[in-house]
Amino acid sequence: MTTANKITILRVLLIPIMIVILYIEPLKVYMTIFGLRLNELLFASIFLIASATDFIDGYIARKYNQITTFGKFLDPIADKVLVFTGLLYLMLQMSDRVPLWTVVLIIIREFMVTGIRLLAVEKGNVIAASHLGKYKTIFTLVAIIILLFNDFGLTAINPNFVWVGNVIYYIALIFTVISGVDYFMKNRKVVLESI
Repeated sequence: MTTANKITILRVLLIPIMIVILYIEPLKVYMTIFGLRLNELLFASIFLIASATDFIDGYIARKYNQITTFGKFLDPIADKVLVFTGLLYLMLQMSDRVPLWTVVLIIIREFMVTGIRLLAVEKGNVIAASHLGKYKTIFTLVAIIILLFNDFGLTAINPNFVWVGNVIYYIALIFTVISGVDYFMKNRKVVLESI
């Protein structure tokens, strides 16, 4: 197994740890760091580390020629599970900033792209992430990180800074829609042949 694939697997393994941390009662103590409880701070920190592994595994795979079919398939799935975990948590904690309809839109796009990938695999093809999909992932992860860390305390300095996380989140949403349409258009033949 390549180093890049091990890092991708690490990202997947960090996700249940994040979820469990939210429910450990002694960790629910209030912290002064960004106005978060300890368990929320740990959740956000692990999310940040898991997000960093997305860039690290891709870099290692390209630099050391460790690009594998397994990695092309697992990496986007690991991204989706990580993003779903962060978004669902944020939707439950701050539905005014991460409304249900945006999360549903993102989930629909992700299932559509995953479906297209599975159809392609069935035909012996592997669809790698597109540049638009990568931009979507970057903006989504950055937005979630900013929101998880409670805007890094900027709103305590000036409540108007709440727009920073919101703007990046909606830019991510735009990339979500555009990249979803792009995936479909580029791979519509795979879809149409499967109907």
